[in-house]
Amino acid sequence: MQLKYQDEKVRKILCDAKTLQKKVGLEMGKKIKQRMNQLEATDNFNQYLTKIALGKPHPLQGNLEKCYGISITANYRIVVEPLETELDIESLKNCKILNIKGVLDYHGGKNEWIIP
Repeated sequence: MQLKYQDEKVRKILCDAKTLQKKVGLEMGKKIKQRMNQLEATDNFNQYLTKIALGKPHPLQGNLEKCYGISITANYRIVVEPLETELDIESLKNCKILNIKGVLDYHGGKNEWIIP
């Protein structure tokens, strides 16, 4: 699968190991990179959701309605947006491009983005 990024700032942080480590620390940086590698290794997003399912991917609600959260730690999630018009299982089988929006803690009603 191909990963795109919400903007240049997100791409710069997530694609440079030193910048990522400086922003989130070594352990969280490793986990983020691991999840991104797992996403890239799949053929489509449905395969990641149903067969691999690492990081407990789950659909989000509210202002992130068309996005999915993928666990990094107990509170932080990589937020990804499948670049498909529909989010049903058949459409997600064709989804080969994800937009990486960043890393977020949305628990307890907060929206604390740590990336960007």
